[in-house]
This record gives sequence, structure tokens and C-alpha cells, in this order.
Amino acid sequence: MSAPTARIPRRAGLGLRQPHIADFLAAAQPVAWLEVHSENHLADGGPRNAALAALRRDYPVSCHGVGLSLGSVDGLDRGHLARLRALYDWLEPGLVSEHIAWSVAEDGTYLNDLLPLPYTEEALAVLCRNIDQAQTAFGRQILVENPSSYAAFPQSTLAEWQFIAEAVARTGCGLLLDVNNIHVSAHNTGFDADAYLASVPLAAVGEIHVAGHTLHRFAEGCLLIDSHDRPVTDAVWRLLAAALARTGPVPVLVERDSEIPPLAELLAEVAAAQALLDRTAAGGALTDAA
Repeated sequence: MSAPTARIPRRAGLGLRQPHIADFLAAAQPVAWLEVHSENHLADGGPRNAALAALRRDYPVSCHGVGLSLGSVDGLDRGHLARLRALYDWLEPGLVSEHIAWSVAEDGTYLNDLLPLPYTEEALAVLCRNIDQAQTAFGRQILVENPSSYAAFPQSTLAEWQFIAEAVARTGCGLLLDVNNIHVSAHNTGFDADAYLASVPLAAVGEIHVAGHTLHRFAEGCLLIDSHDRPVTDAVWRLLAAALARTGPVPVLVERDSEIPPLAELLAEVAAAQALLDRTAAGGALTDAA
């Protein structure tokens, strides 16, 4: 890669998806940085990586992994680690992130989901071991993303924020704070989102994600699904404002993974995120929201 490693600015960025690559190649867009899913770029060469190489010259890029399975009790796939390391050596992303989840079955089958962990000391030890292995393999710090939850494990002995704080303290990793996930999990499992923000290790936050979610109604009640197929809601914008009031300006990413609209609609959300960042930099209050 000819371009040097570019730090991710403390501004608003966009998750780059296939339908908008041509838009970015055709003209400069009002986006400070781009994030890609690591697993979409593991093959050598090809038009997708050629486009990414071209965009990398104009935009700082971060990589968001979706398949490393940091919660796997059997450890990490060494082949997958090696492929990710090769990508990161080539692309030189400003940030690398992964999920607090597991996605590989005992027989090595990859599952198309980010499955939750119980918040126990045993699961924490597994997670920390795997984070250490990943950071050693990559030769760099990674950020870990808080999950979206749909039910609470009765076996859990720690609150989610305690579990995350311990993982950060024990491994030196950073935190990718997904405020949509906080909102979704708070609704589904009954914790208080503001209490979560007051307790999670905000000094470790290297990036914040915002996204949309879907409301599903059942006879027993309503469930929020972290679907990434809708605009960001007012509640999530308010939670972003509350998070930024505590962290100060950090890189903020707008995600949309399905039902992807025209680029202009997502650029409006990027502008809304940037407005909150600007208010934070100017000393905006907790009540400032998009």
C-alpha cells in the first residue's frame, strides 16, 4: 500500500457498502473517513480491493471484523488470523475492531451471526485470552464492540459493563461503543442506558457506532432487533449526544447494512453525527441532540 497509515479523525464517517463504491470513486464525498468489513476484503486482488486501494488514497479507512469469534472457547482460527493480518499489513487501517461475540461452532463451521456470551468469569477468561491472541497476531491494539442482546443469561454473574471493563483492563484493548446496541439491549433486557454509559470504561472508547433498528411486536411484548436497515432513531441520537458529552469528540460511524438507501440519505445522517461532534467540541450540553 503506497499511502501511509492514516489516523481516523475524530469526525463522522460512513460504513462503505457495495452500492455506494461507484459514488465515492466518481466524486469526493463529505465524509471524513470510511469503514469496511474486514471479511469482505480477504481475497487477494480483484475489483473490490482495487476500489478500496483507490479510496484509501483519499479517505482514512478502518476495518471492522465480523467473523473472528472472540468468544470461542476453542480459541481463534489461526488461518483466519493470518488472513486478517495480511489485510491489515496491506491496507494499514487507522483502527481495527471486532465484536464481543462468538460465531464459530465446535466443528469449525462459521455461523452467519454474532452470538452472545454469558457474563461469567469463565467466559471473561476466554474472551481475554482470545483478545490477547488477536492483538499479538496483528501487532496492534484492537477495539471490541459491545453486543446487542435479546435476552439475559441467568448464569451471568457480572453486568455487561463490568464484563467489558474487565476485558479492557486485562488486555489493554480499546472499546468500540455502539450506542444503538446499548439502546436495543437496554430495551430488551431491562437495564438503564444512562447507567450503562456511567459505568462502561469511556476512557477506552476509540470509536462510536450509530445505526438503525427494527421493532418487532409479539403477544408477550416488543423486541428491538439490531437490524441496521433503518434510519437512526431519535433515541439513539440522544444516546450518542450523552456518550459524546462524556467522552469528548471521538470518531463516529454511521452504519447501514441492508435496505441500503441512496447515498444522499446516509450523508444526511453523517452530517447529523458531525453536528453532534461539533457541539461536543464547542462544549454542548447533554441535552443537545440531533
